[in-house]
Amino acid sequence: MGQQQLLLIVMAVIIVGIAIAVSIALFRSNAIESKRDILIEETTSLGLMALQYFKKPAELGGGSHSFIGWIIPSQMIATANGNFVISTVDPDELVITGIGTEVVTGTDSIEVQTIVTAHTVNSIIIH
Repeated sequence: MGQQQLLLIVMAVIIVGIAIAVSIALFRSNAIESKRDILIEETTSLGLMALQYFKKPAELGGGSHSFIGWIIPSQMIATANGNFVISTVDPDELVITGIGTEVVTGTDSIEVQTIVTAHTVNSIIIH
């Protein structure tokens, strides 16, 4: 009877250990997905600011149908969620890259890009 109880205790400890490992993996996955969503929201917000600049006449401080001259506001270059840079700037297209603080695998951080044109703002996930 003592061996059965010991075996049941060992089995219970193994099952609890597996459950803890699975829950940690799920929590980490959820944290990465949440951080990625926040980066997409922030790069989209920056893209909309750039689009406003694009559409505003030069007399009012805008780009007059050009993205050239637009810069990321200083308070948005580095946030608690990541760092943002302008990857490509052309008169009719702008690419903003956001690199998150959350590491996905090894040394790869979360990374998203938002491509802004005269009529669209699209985000793609790099990592």
